[in-house]
Amino acid sequence: MGASHSIPLTTGSGTITLLHSNPRKSLFSQSTQSRLQNPVFRLNHTNQIFKTQLKTMSQVLPVNGGKVVVRETQDESSTRPINVDGIDQELVNKMVYDALVWSSIHGLVVGDRSVQRSSTVPGVGLVHAPFALLPMPFPETQLNQANELAPIFNELVDRVSLDAEFLQDSLSRTKKADPFTSRLLDIHAKMLEINKKEEIRLGLHRSDYMLDEQTKLLLQIEMNTISSSFAGLSGLVGKLHRSLLSNYEEFLGLDSKRIPDNAAVSQFSTALARAWTEYNNPRAVVLFVVQAEERNMYDQHWLSTTLKEKYNISTLRKTLAEIDAEAELLPDGTLVVGGQVIGIVYFRAGYTPNDYPSEAEWRARLLMEQSSAIKCPSISYHLVGTKKVQQELAKPNVLERFLDDKEDIAKLRKCFAGLWSLDNSDIVKKAIEKPELFVMKPQREGGGNNIYGNDVRETLIKLQKEGSEADAAYILMQRLFPAVSTTFLMREGICYKDDTISELGVYGAYLRNNEKVILNDQCGYLMRTKVSSSDEGGVAAGFAVLDSLYLT
Repeated sequence: MGASHSIPLTTGSGTITLLHSNPRKSLFSQSTQSRLQNPVFRLNHTNQIFKTQLKTMSQVLPVNGGKVVVRETQDESSTRPINVDGIDQELVNKMVYDALVWSSIHGLVVGDRSVQRSSTVPGVGLVHAPFALLPMPFPETQLNQANELAPIFNELVDRVSLDAEFLQDSLSRTKKADPFTSRLLDIHAKMLEINKKEEIRLGLHRSDYMLDEQTKLLLQIEMNTISSSFAGLSGLVGKLHRSLLSNYEEFLGLDSKRIPDNAAVSQFSTALARAWTEYNNPRAVVLFVVQAEERNMYDQHWLSTTLKEKYNISTLRKTLAEIDAEAELLPDGTLVVGGQVIGIVYFRAGYTPNDYPSEAEWRARLLMEQSSAIKCPSISYHLVGTKKVQQELAKPNVLERFLDDKEDIAKLRKCFAGLWSLDNSDIVKKAIEKPELFVMKPQREGGGNNIYGNDVRETLIKLQKEGSEADAAYILMQRLFPAVSTTFLMREGICYKDDTISELGVYGAYLRNNEKVILNDQCGYLMRTKVSSSDEGGVAAGFAVLDSLYLT
């Protein structure tokens, strides 16, 4: 283990101590974020011969005796049940080949970034989704904890969404510093002006966690209330891993039954179907609001295909610009797009400023909010998922404003990491002194937006010198340090070997019609694994790979 140090930090609810243990760096760890390094095996056109070289920076290390030679880098506390350095190269060759075949024929695919039309035309330029070759060990007790938290968070999101004053007040300073959040708040304010009520409320959420190595606590990273992706593909990774563990059980010694079922796509589809039933118009369709170019379209198509095949519910895919051009609002509030009545608006876009390049997109967003269609999410649900609201909810006595059950409140607080506003001068001072213990987060979704390391110090000093309210666009969060373990990562047909850390997301679905709660449950999980030297963790953004759980 490397040197460790701690720093006491005061939150509104008490004092926490941030512990930082520097794991031994892998010989092959690099600072790159967008590409995984260290190719272990690259499949050639004969599907038989793999390049047996490991590359690191300018070095090339040979493979001796038919086995990959990598220095021992696994942290002593790692819980991975397999010593990947002990797996014979020929066995890995076979597993890699089988995994690539399995993912191709079972739809574990994304658009190939090297093919121009892969993000716009289905079936063109397919490549397997990035995935880990073996599942990640995870304590069953912590998975149960995360599953138990899901319906509590669902209820919290709904309660907070109804408190317009809390949302507007919490984001008032952010509104002045962040134009994107300001536009969202403007739409929210307009809905208040016209007294728009969302009688039927549907939330498809995902709460993301890391298992902190020092404290052994499951701590929340964020709550996603819009475009909670990979419900379509995440379950496939578990099936892939079960297949590999079953086929190679004699060599791996792992029980495929320890990989939990993951029915995220089925459960999300069921939630959409039940909401469609509540809308009570058999002619209505579900509108998928999508980006103009989407390499992750097949994750979305898994949902729409399941809706059609299981419930005979049709879907429509439109960009915000297309909605602006084609949509109309009938006098009774019905939303019609391209001549079709819309029962549910399901957002897989609209969470980033890049999705609003002109006023046309903002007009479309406002029109949909004004309609009687069920929004997933509504503008209120969207705002609840902002980083600033997450930080406000972590303050003392705030949860009590929305929840009555003291046990539920205690369960939520137990998973809260340290969260602070930048108007806390003591915390800002400590973050400048020890920036490696903090993450600086803007009000953005989609990966690649957070600030880490020395950039935290530089950004905070810059904001201090400016003396404006620009700091209100950010929050500070305690940086979490999960266990580091060595594993195989698959991207674009190449197998890499590196030190990794993982992040667990648990899906949740919430459906309410006025006072009646129709559905409130957890809906499966998303496991993402990334190179430990990479700060960001988005799969679609190119930082991580999909994984599954091996319960311990």
